[in-house]
Amino acid sequence: MSENIWIVDDDQSIRWVLQRALEKAGMQVSVFEYASDLLRALQQATENKELPDAIITDIRMPGMDGFELIDTIHKDHPDLPVIIMTAHSDMDSAMSAYQSGAFEYLPKPFDINEAIELSKRACASGKSAIKPKDTSEDTQNEISQQEIIGKSVAMQDMFRTIGRLSKTSISVLITGESGTGKELVAKALHNHSPRANNPFIAINTAAIPKDLLESELFGHEKGSFTGAQAQRTGRFEQANKGTLFLDEIGDMPPELQTRLLRVLADGEFYRVGGTRPIKVDVRIVAATHQNLEEQVKKGLFREDLFHRLNVIRIQIPPLRERGEDIILLLNHFLAQAAKELNTEQKTLSQEVSDYLQTLEWAGNVRQLENVSRWLTVMATGHIVTFEDLPAELQKTEATNINNWEEQLYQYISQCLNRGEKRVLDKITPKFESIALDAALNKTGGRKKDAAELLGWGRNTLTRKLKELKKNTKSDESDEREPA
Repeated sequence: MSENIWIVDDDQSIRWVLQRALEKAGMQVSVFEYASDLLRALQQATENKELPDAIITDIRMPGMDGFELIDTIHKDHPDLPVIIMTAHSDMDSAMSAYQSGAFEYLPKPFDINEAIELSKRACASGKSAIKPKDTSEDTQNEISQQEIIGKSVAMQDMFRTIGRLSKTSISVLITGESGTGKELVAKALHNHSPRANNPFIAINTAAIPKDLLESELFGHEKGSFTGAQAQRTGRFEQANKGTLFLDEIGDMPPELQTRLLRVLADGEFYRVGGTRPIKVDVRIVAATHQNLEEQVKKGLFREDLFHRLNVIRIQIPPLRERGEDIILLLNHFLAQAAKELNTEQKTLSQEVSDYLQTLEWAGNVRQLENVSRWLTVMATGHIVTFEDLPAELQKTEATNINNWEEQLYQYISQCLNRGEKRVLDKITPKFESIALDAALNKTGGRKKDAAELLGWGRNTLTRKLKELKKNTKSDESDEREPA
């Protein structure tokens, strides 16, 4: 089932751009000019039990502003995610957006892709918080599409680890470079756990201002600080009986590390400004791209919290160490992009497939997915050729003669990634053939001199020439020598 999102903004151009972008992304969109219009529609939707999955609202509007709107909405629908649009330079508005209970804020002028991604996350959060996950075919298909793809040894080992953890609610620490898919692994751990029918709540601790992170995690009471216009339920409460995913845990401020440790030890906490302890049952899955052991040594991360989180660790390998997965992932993302954009799926030429497997992919799987989308839109034909690749992925055709070892390494890697065996049986004759060509060209075809240059005997060179079916001009003046 597609996401249902509502937009309210008195600026017709903003409404039009957002509606067009979100509908192209497969969402159902309703737009309103004034907050009062949206509230009337929300009342009707409540009676019909057809609530939207999320709402996007501007801050400054005639009549009721965005802050008043979110306060009114959350009185009856506290778990309905609301995204507040604000000017990028308006820091006070951004801070107020978090404090008012907004799911997130969207800066203006906004990036369309960011708006789509944020809207999808808000809708997913609303669905998990408002209603339990069902086991219908649609839901199962949604879960299966989110599964991690990989046939490499490293990925298969990770799958087995997730399988072993499927009947437990033990804490897990996920480590890996940015873009490797840490949140996908966290979702897989949740979906295959006893908590699968309860909420999965994710929060990026590095993306939220330090002053707001405590309220975001633990919630706050009305009036507990300036701008706290209503009671707020924090992520811990939202994740009760389910899983809380703490992304980029290595960036958490020291004072919050202490509070988090107490929650993990006692299973209870206080809202900001609260006097009543709140008991929760939450599984913690944390993730970071940083080396937490080094952070501990530097005094930037609490050692006792590290050991509390590091019960089971899953290390996600970078894409450059998963060469055999690259084409598998590319084909998956190309199919996905074609479906999303309602166009034919692009096919990679062998030249492009071989080449893409040699790249470092600094952005990992995320970069690979973005390239697939780019190719789906920009490649001129059905078959993707080298010329279709984005400029940043194309290398000069000039061969760096001092880099032959890296090129040989890349060639062997391509062969292995294609599943070939006995690779040296294929490579060694080619290598010897090239060496013979170079030596004979240097000596003008004189076998004795060529053999000396290569470190072979004359008979060995003659045998190699016969094996490799080389045609050379005869050299009657060459003296015969032992092999």
